Amino acid sequence: MSMLSPLGILALALAVLASAAFAESPNLGRVATPDEIAAWDISVGPDGAGLPPGSGSPKEGEAVYIPKCLGCHGEKGAGKPNDALVGGQGTLAGDQTPIKTVGSFWPYATTIFDYVRRAMPLNAPKSLTNDEVYAVVAYILQLNGIIGENDVMNAQTLPLVRMPNRNGFVTFSRGQ
Repeated sequence: MSMLSPLGILALALAVLASAAFAESPNLGRVATPDEIAAWDISVGPDGAGLPPGSGSPKEGEAVYIPKCLGCHGEKGAGKPNDALVGGQGTLAGDQTPIKTVGSFWPYATTIFDYVRRAMPLNAPKSLTNDEVYAVVAYILQLNGIIGENDVMNAQTLPLVRMPNRNGFVTFSRGQ
């Protein structure tokens, strides 16, 4: 019975790796269809580019928030067990511990929409309708005193919302 030497094992391993590297494809999966790509191509920019049709008010948002968000973000977005969504204004500067919430930290209302739509609720991401997302975002913005209780958020109004920390980020050039 013969055994391969450590050098023989290394040579065999290199031969296997080399043949895999030259293979046309690893034959894993398949090319995604345009419809499958479109379902995940849902990014929304700070300027509102990519916002879908739909609308929602803070009152409608509260009706969505209570069954789908309250368990993680607490009564009126106060937090516990997960992140607080409300409060913290004025805590980013100075010696106190910063409290990063929608109202104190996020620079654009449109990115709140983007995040909620793709990641919330935690147990069922991407399950909210566009109207529900607009409504929940409106509710959170209203709780933070950023919009009024009768304001309606949609693809036209959401990009116009001025967040309190909009100018709180430093821009920089990514040199080549």
